[in-house]
Amino acid sequence: MSDQHDHAYVKYSTIFFALCICTVLSIIFDVIDLKEKNIIGMNGVVLLTLLVLAVACAKALFVMIYFMHLKFEGKWKYVLLSPTIVLAMGLTIAITPDIGIHYYTNEAPQVDYLEQARQTAATTDALNPEKSHAE
Repeated sequence: MSDQHDHAYVKYSTIFFALCICTVLSIIFDVIDLKEKNIIGMNGVVLLTLLVLAVACAKALFVMIYFMHLKFEGKWKYVLLSPTIVLAMGLTIAITPDIGIHYYTNEAPQVDYLEQARQTAATTDALNPEKSHAE
């Protein structure tokens, strides 16, 4: 009788550990410094972005397939998910110029102001050497 009711059994603890491993991988990818390295003919920032996005997609797939039980649904799930995929791609393309390009760069205005102040001070000291020696 168990042969007739052959239903795919999923150990949720296995999926939980897979999600934990993916989370640790995304933390490791974020901590290691690949910004200046040229790896496999690819800029380090591009490689880092691809790795982080791949892990995020894997985690989303685990959640959708097993926790949302989409693995056990019929073919109609693709019809329901297609507008979401189009929206996600459109949103990603729309925000890339504002956020996506500057994801791992530090462009804080405070840093720029401090650098400008240092350059101004260095220029002033170079132009007035007698004033800096008098103090």
